[in-house]
Amino acid sequence: MSSVSETGNSVNNPVIPGFHPDPSVCRVGADYYVACSSFEYFPGVPVFHSRDLVHWNQIGNALDRPSQLDLPRDSPSSGGIYAPTLRHHDGRFWLIVTNVSGDGNLLFSATDPAGPWSDPVRLPGVPGIDPDLAWDDDGNCWCTVAGVGQVRIDPHTGETFGPPRRIWSGTPGAKAPEAPHLYRIGEYWYLLIAEGGTERCHGVSIARGPSPTGPFEPCPDNPILSHRGTEHPIQNTGHGDLVQGPDGSWWMVLLGVRPGGGTPGWHVLGRETFLAPVDWVDGWPVVGELATDLPAPPWPLQPDAPVPRREDFDLGELAPRWISPRRRLPEDCTTKERPGWLTLRARGGSLDDADVTFVGRRQQHLSCRVRALADATEGRGGLAVRLDEQHHYDLEMSSGEVRVRARIGPLSTVVASRPTPPGPVVLRIEVAAVRAVRDARTGPDTISLGIEEPDGTFVELASLDGRYLSTEVAGGFTGRVVGMYAASGSVHFDWLDYEPRDD
Repeated sequence: MSSVSETGNSVNNPVIPGFHPDPSVCRVGADYYVACSSFEYFPGVPVFHSRDLVHWNQIGNALDRPSQLDLPRDSPSSGGIYAPTLRHHDGRFWLIVTNVSGDGNLLFSATDPAGPWSDPVRLPGVPGIDPDLAWDDDGNCWCTVAGVGQVRIDPHTGETFGPPRRIWSGTPGAKAPEAPHLYRIGEYWYLLIAEGGTERCHGVSIARGPSPTGPFEPCPDNPILSHRGTEHPIQNTGHGDLVQGPDGSWWMVLLGVRPGGGTPGWHVLGRETFLAPVDWVDGWPVVGELATDLPAPPWPLQPDAPVPRREDFDLGELAPRWISPRRRLPEDCTTKERPGWLTLRARGGSLDDADVTFVGRRQQHLSCRVRALADATEGRGGLAVRLDEQHHYDLEMSSGEVRVRARIGPLSTVVASRPTPPGPVVLRIEVAAVRAVRDARTGPDTISLGIEEPDGTFVELASLDGRYLSTEVAGGFTGRVVGMYAASGSVHFDWLDYEPRDD
């Protein structure tokens, strides 16, 4: 669920915070749906629902079984599933993605966006990444990909008709024309793309033409959205998708990041989903102000019931927000062995291993507190903040001791340790965003790791600089995921509590 708060006549942006990049939006009547990239995590492609474009509730993951999502154990972090496009046509929902670690471009469909989604239709004749779907008035389905190339396809079989052809090259001098989305709006077909790379030079540009195949003329004011070269608190803006609001107004969902600290600025939550208003002037879209404090849309807001702060693991299945690197085997992750507890059985020997047993949720707030009641009497494991195999901070229990371990690139060290009493122990991680930048070297936040006494007292073992779990240090396309893991034997968790702090 999004964690939007309302203050007077405004709402907080991003509307879907945390590692939720490459949003694609689809409207069906009064309902809105968004799908996002998931990269190396399983289940893949989180799907959200909203009635007001502001409050979003995760209703599932489109790729939730191995027949849909094959991520080899040696697939790298930031591999896996790239940039989906979500559309509704002829009574069905259609989802097209790229699995860069496996089968290339894949097409799925469903009657209900909450699932189940079909097994994939493979598209061997569609090259590239970031595939888009659009149907013309004759029922032809056009698939446009990063580059910007296009080919007509049969979405039911994956057959292609003719070779792909380049239909636009984007703005001269701008690298990486990608994330195409094609629409029929009024008398024109509009081709929206991202370009400039998904870092600080990211932007959104657009062209229009008389047919889905062009020829396309670029907007004279491209890019229509970019924060490159500014000190705006939202950076890396791009990968947009257009949608009409309940009153007929136009809006854009897009990705952006919120860097913190000094220079160069470190973003730790990954690329998040933002919302911006759009006007039309002389047949071209004009994107309004993209702000962290967004003026409330002019229609009734419909917030969902808040997600419970505590997960008690009382249900037979995990909620859709829980994800794992590459795969999740039922025998290694179960709530049925010890009723009311999540049991994790170790595969890899540490979070350095691609095949580690880890179950986490995206960090969605710049400041938060995460607590878990863990029983490691049968193994070794605990609570961790993960960016990838080479960048993570761990709070690990075994043999009557708890240790703080930091992995930063090629370096790994035990920072602190402390004896623990027998039986379950409350592990606790505090993430605190830096409010005042002391000098250019100030990091974005601090991550404090320790245990909690029975009276609630926090016993801190170590406080670490959060910049080393940022994209600017680690590279890649994801964001922080905080959760539970087992590195040896079996480790049991009675509950996990995620508490947002003041952002």
